[in-house]
Amino acid sequence: MVELQAIQAESKTELYAAIAVQLRALLHGERNLVANAANTAALLFGTLPEVNWAGFYLLDDGGSDGEKKGELVLGPFQGKPACVRIALGRGVCGTAAAERRSVLVQDVQQFPGHIACDANSRSEVVIPIISNGVLVGVLDLDSPHVGRFDNDDRAGLEQIVEVFVAGLA
Repeated sequence: MVELQAIQAESKTELYAAIAVQLRALLHGERNLVANAANTAALLFGTLPEVNWAGFYLLDDGGSDGEKKGELVLGPFQGKPACVRIALGRGVCGTAAAERRSVLVQDVQQFPGHIACDANSRSEVVIPIISNGVLVGVLDLDSPHVGRFDNDDRAGLEQIVEVFVAGLA
């Protein structure tokens, strides 16, 4: 059993750096995407304040023919049950995946086409996961507070995704 270490940080930069250290240790020696995504979601949900959902949407590979379906499928997460499939370009997650860029939304009610999986979620940050130039999926975090996420969170979560991707190699 792995026990999370309490994190005392004076800034978000320090907080995310400490989470990255724990994540490296947590993922050490494991290469399975689902196992690593599950532990990453649990770590983020357990350490970040004012977060009501943390998890992954993974790109559907289209099955045995290998053709991309152009949709994200719910992966490991912590929080209330969520939407299962999201088309690329749709909502915050689909936009981040399609544009291969992080998307930070201060108030999801102001985001055109937002997909409301949990009516309590008010702000969101989504980071694309790209490994060797290939889109794997996205990391998605929600909060019940408008303006919960800022550029420090975006940068910190981009660092977390780098650690996550390195753990798959």
